[in-house]
Amino acid sequence: MPGENLTRDEAQERAALLSVDGYEVSLDLRSALGDIEAEPRTFRSVTTIRFRCAEPGAASFADLLAPSVTAVSLNGKDLDPGEVFDGSRIRLEDLRADNELVVDAQCAYSRTGEGMHRFVDPEDGEVYLYTQYEPADSRRVFANFEQPDLKAPFRSEVRAPEGWTVWSNGVGELVDGVWKFAETKPISTYITAFAAGPYHYVTDSYARTFDDGTTLEIPLGAMCRKGLAPHFDSDDVFLVTKQGLDFFHDHFDFPYPFGKYDQAFVPEYNLGAMENPGLVTFREEFIFRGKVTQASYEGRANVILHEMAHMWFGDLVTMEWWDDLWLKESFADFMGAFALVGATRFENGWITFANRRKAWAYRADQLPSTHPITADIRDLQDAKLNFDGITYAKGASVLKQLVAYVGQDAFLEGARRYFKRNAYGNTRLGDLLSALEETSGRDLATWSRAWLQTAGVNSLTPQVILSAEGRITELAVLQEAPESHPELRPHRVAVGLYRREDADGSLVRYARAEVDVVGPRTVVEELVGADAPELVLVNDDDLTYCKIRFDENSLATLREKLGDITDPLARALCWSALWNLTRDALMPARDFVGLVLRFAGRESDIGVLQMLHAWAHSALVHYAAPDWRAEGGRLLAQGALKELRLAEPGSQHQLTWARFFATVASDQADLQLLLHLLEGTAKVDGLDVDQELRWAFLEPLAAHGVADESLLAAELARDDTASGKRHQVRCLAARPSAAVKAQAWAQVVESDALSNALVEATIAGFTQPSQRELLAPYAAKYFAAIERVWAERSIQIGMDVVKGLFPSLRDSQETLDATDAWLTAHEDAAPALRRLVLEARDDLARTLRGQACDTAAGS
Repeated sequence: MPGENLTRDEAQERAALLSVDGYEVSLDLRSALGDIEAEPRTFRSVTTIRFRCAEPGAASFADLLAPSVTAVSLNGKDLDPGEVFDGSRIRLEDLRADNELVVDAQCAYSRTGEGMHRFVDPEDGEVYLYTQYEPADSRRVFANFEQPDLKAPFRSEVRAPEGWTVWSNGVGELVDGVWKFAETKPISTYITAFAAGPYHYVTDSYARTFDDGTTLEIPLGAMCRKGLAPHFDSDDVFLVTKQGLDFFHDHFDFPYPFGKYDQAFVPEYNLGAMENPGLVTFREEFIFRGKVTQASYEGRANVILHEMAHMWFGDLVTMEWWDDLWLKESFADFMGAFALVGATRFENGWITFANRRKAWAYRADQLPSTHPITADIRDLQDAKLNFDGITYAKGASVLKQLVAYVGQDAFLEGARRYFKRNAYGNTRLGDLLSALEETSGRDLATWSRAWLQTAGVNSLTPQVILSAEGRITELAVLQEAPESHPELRPHRVAVGLYRREDADGSLVRYARAEVDVVGPRTVVEELVGADAPELVLVNDDDLTYCKIRFDENSLATLREKLGDITDPLARALCWSALWNLTRDALMPARDFVGLVLRFAGRESDIGVLQMLHAWAHSALVHYAAPDWRAEGGRLLAQGALKELRLAEPGSQHQLTWARFFATVASDQADLQLLLHLLEGTAKVDGLDVDQELRWAFLEPLAAHGVADESLLAAELARDDTASGKRHQVRCLAARPSAAVKAQAWAQVVESDALSNALVEATIAGFTQPSQRELLAPYAAKYFAAIERVWAERSIQIGMDVVKGLFPSLRDSQETLDATDAWLTAHEDAAPALRRLVLEARDDLARTLRGQACDTAAGS
């Protein structure tokens, strides 16, 4: 659509011209009920914008994505909607110094999770609405100036069906049948929000008295669909919320500025969560319908705290444009883990960060689309794709390195000054760095250039020279960088030396030194004279962002003694390093699988164990030699079943091994065991096969042809809920039939009838590793379809299709060549589309290198 993809240049030009004084938004959502089949279903949206223009007589535009506009008035003059509205922009000419724009439009409800999403609960027929805007979808709900640096106060009112409750950023009350909301502080358009419907709503409150005697009281609320209410542990949500508010008040010295604090757990959500001030939205999968491990509760707590950190980093102080997205996302990612460890029961949060979160960053930073943390964001499509592992997890890792570099006290004092100087405003990189330079006394220009303005990940390898007496005469850290991104960075690292000291053979750290690694080789003087180590762990305690490598002796120790490392963080760092070696085709996939089989059963940290299961499965599916896959799968299934039976009855380890067993089960005996566990004719002592675990067992049964359509229909009747429907759709698409695959493909690629959640479920079921030959015909169909899909569908659905249906399981040189041919023939395709294909191409090339490494190991 012309003008839909706002560019940075256009935004900068508009920001120089306009200043916004306030919005009044009036929505009529009573049309949400009624004929479900009526399309496009719309609602009335009336927006009044008061704004100033620095150059009277100039022209500009407002943003709106809507099926139709009923009326437009600028400064009391009626404009012809057919002339000034092109489907995405409203042309504004001859502006005055002070202006008032009124737009009366029919906006569309969404089924893609963008704008005003409408969900009908299949369990009870209830309708639920919520909004999701980032980076630029508030223009699907009301007319505005859709860019982060044109902040303004918002006043809203909503007419809704009788019996509904409506929430927005400010406190609301029902007055004569209309929900009216208190005016907000100046905020960006993308963090305004609404939720409406018969939500189950629970309340609590938070109070804080500060040192000066002032008291802050914050009303708390949490909501979900009525169907999920029996599973909603709102007490734990409120506990973490209060702990987080205390923590951030202790450290930020700036009271929470947005009044109330509601948290909505909503259906069919595209993201993990979104930091709308006063109305944070989360995916409802954070409400657990069955038994889950502590890692799931930790993950939810981390997200709650991540979004809460945004109230300061992102909502109070906002980046000018999406180039500096890291100013909110990197900080929220770091602060989420920082608060998790400092304020909640999840004291091992940094282990999860090192093992899980940074794995996301390492992958993203080695793709051809890698970019500096401060990125070059030309337009909104670029912005949408940059909510990635670099902006989040690498940025957070670099901030952890910055804390080590300047000191925690200086870092936090810099943040406090940054908030006070820039409250309700917009900033760039230099605004934060100048505050940190003041408090730390360090020149951060060089640090910033190395860490924030260059891309790529360094590798750090220890080099140990021993004397004849077995003592260290020199220990150096070697730093390398890939040819594509040759920057060598300054790293503040801890180097740990480990050896067996206890009678039980435990590997423990007996020496540690912190050092600034600079350049290609840095000698660690403090460790000269130490006894010879069995293991040298560079980046012990995970202070920096790097790929850890090992000297030959350390690697040999890990192959034999990995499970003997007593410190869980050190052990997690070693696992992460071994996985990076596997992904880099420096360790055969079968060796990594062997290490998991040998040592994962001794892993105490449940989050690390779950990550090991995911990595082992990925190693088998992608990096194992094709002729070893069946053997590797059999070994993993045998190992998983053994650990399942050895695990403590009723424990989270037992549950985790049960889920992994289902993931890797493939032979008839294993599949029959899953079926018998479902039927109740077989039991594992202590294992509760609840509804969520039943669906986990059903997917492999469906994929291997054991569970047919009638069995899946019976299961849906047992779990006739929105969650059950998503599970059933995934399992139906997983069945090993050419007709099933053709139907699934048509539902996702040729039709837009499915909602975003069911598109996601269908794609997940379609792509089964055991069905490579069945999926072969879809490689050519994929390349023929993606440009059309990208042009016709919303960017979220386009991303889901392009990423999810790439023929990665057709892992051959032929597919790599076909990908290259498409890229060559489509050099003028949308840059965001090309980026997604380039990333998938890189993953496929990495797969082939990994398979070659594993093939060589088996020959």
